[in-house]
Amino acid sequence: MINFILNEQDISTDLPSGTTVLDLVRYQQNLKGTKIGCREGDCGACTTMVGELIDGEVRYRTMTSCLMPIANAAGKHIVTVEGINPSDGGLTPVQQAMVDSSGTQCGFCTVGFVMSLTGFCVDGTAKTPDMAVSAIDGNICRCTGYKSIERAACSISEQLAISGQPETYTPAAILSSAIEKKMVPAYFGNIKTRLQTIKGQTEAFDSAVSGAVFVGGGTDLYVQRHDAMAEAAAANLFDNGELRGVRDSGTHVEIGGSATVTDLLESPLMNAIFPDLYKHLKLVSSTPIRNMATLAGNFINASPIGDMTVWFLALDAKITLGTQAPSPAPSQSDGNNARTIPLRDLYLGYKQLAKSPDEYISSIRFRKPAGDFRFNFEKVCKRTYLDIATVNTAISLTVKSTPGEGWVPPALSEPGAISTGPMVMHKIESAHVAAGGVGPIPLYLLKTSEFLVGKTVSEDTISQANEIMHSEISPISDVRGTESYKRLLLKQLFQAHFVEIFGI
Repeated sequence: MINFILNEQDISTDLPSGTTVLDLVRYQQNLKGTKIGCREGDCGACTTMVGELIDGEVRYRTMTSCLMPIANAAGKHIVTVEGINPSDGGLTPVQQAMVDSSGTQCGFCTVGFVMSLTGFCVDGTAKTPDMAVSAIDGNICRCTGYKSIERAACSISEQLAISGQPETYTPAAILSSAIEKKMVPAYFGNIKTRLQTIKGQTEAFDSAVSGAVFVGGGTDLYVQRHDAMAEAAAANLFDNGELRGVRDSGTHVEIGGSATVTDLLESPLMNAIFPDLYKHLKLVSSTPIRNMATLAGNFINASPIGDMTVWFLALDAKITLGTQAPSPAPSQSDGNNARTIPLRDLYLGYKQLAKSPDEYISSIRFRKPAGDFRFNFEKVCKRTYLDIATVNTAISLTVKSTPGEGWVPPALSEPGAISTGPMVMHKIESAHVAAGGVGPIPLYLLKTSEFLVGKTVSEDTISQANEIMHSEISPISDVRGTESYKRLLLKQLFQAHFVEIFGI
């Protein structure tokens, strides 16, 4: 049996664990507020809030219920619009803001926007207008126009100011403030105790289905195989403590295979290493999908344009593959027959992997940067957000900088441009370059990376590296662009790495 809380109701179901939360709430519980839209996680009409116990407190994130198996709901609080509606038939402050700002027209998408903004009210992000608008980046409106919805989002952020110092912004304090402001009903205050009660039942469920189909976040699996997965028994890897977390091992950063993109965004360790982490990862899908999508899932998907795959290829990351079904509680074991390989060696050909069907990615690790470390990620797609790339690329460099006649980036070499400091010469001591959308697999550009080592950053170095890079790629013309267009894009994005890292 799968046990969780749906709004205020305790749910215990023996439906196939691959059934989606969307189908359960609409067809089994007759809660029609959650809409069926694209069933691909793009439109946001099915957005729900998901609360889970983390370090003794309930943390809420928004997720698209059309891609979420009920296996991943076990032991959690699933919230639909019916679960936030006031008992007196009135409107919540979020719903009222949408009305006051004329943010709704046909109404089909409205519930999704309301749930995303309500999720913003109780999550751990800064309560600023920019972050309020960011919270609805996974919701699409087909008829109203976004400025009115953005005004509603900004109105909500103004109502959410929490007094005190930043360290007082604990999950409990944020939830208490949201309840006080009636953003969510008072029963949210008892959810922590109720989730603690069903925690043991959740662990037993995990063990019982350990031999079933492995499912992480489901954000691609349920797009590709929705009908098959809906009737399947799904082994919950998403919530396995052994496969989560971002850890500092001293020499390496180790990340659980089921860590999500949002887990990276919220990691102090990752933010310390990558100062532009939010800027870069904001380009990866949308808030609800980042809350669900796992690193292992992105790697195993084997898409030639997988954003996180390209990111970690540029860190020369290694992955550990295990074959023993992981236990529900953390342990010191990596499982039986675990083996570690470079991520770049995982890909043999288009959608062909150097792994057996019964292997799963248990962890990802990359060496902690030493010295003057620089990193950049670039992506071009048809729309800025919530889209897959036409071409993406990432680079990591370790450099030694000394005063001298250094390279002047193009942005500073144009007429009227002014340099703000003395020229500096940057010698590259290590380099790793990766690119997607320019071959049948996500590419680690070995020859380009090797060429850059020992070189001084200059226009000549970049030009020569570009020539080598183009000998390593083999783009094809498809719906996202012609071969020549993709080659031009990669050339420009490769130069953009150096402008971003050294010139601005």
